[in-house]
Amino acid sequence: MNDLLPGNENYPSTNTLAKQGMTAVGGIVGGAVLMIMRALPPVLGIIAGLVVGILGIGGIISKDKDDRKFGLLATVAGGLSILSRIGIIRPLAGTLLSISALGMLVVGAWSGIKFFKGLKRRS
Repeated sequence: MNDLLPGNENYPSTNTLAKQGMTAVGGIVGGAVLMIMRALPPVLGIIAGLVVGILGIGGIISKDKDDRKFGLLATVAGGLSILSRIGIIRPLAGTLLSISALGMLVVGAWSGIKFFKGLKRRS
């Protein structure tokens, strides 16, 4: 509603707030899921990696641009989860999985801060 009132140029749009809120939730939940996947025992880690990878492939074949991005991220996360349990590349893949989890948590927290600041400005 504030978008229709004159003099509200400094207020973030509803679409911007929705995007920031979704990015915040997705980043925090995604980072937490990656941390959980990293902590799973080897067999469960491989199974979880396969499930996340298959779900990611479903996102990749979607027609929506944003779904394809998140599908690619999920597929890579699933692949890293599987590789972090197998053989010689285990340390590298495990490190990349941990860095990815931390990065997603930071992005989610940053988007959450921007979302709440924008929400406060609108009220």
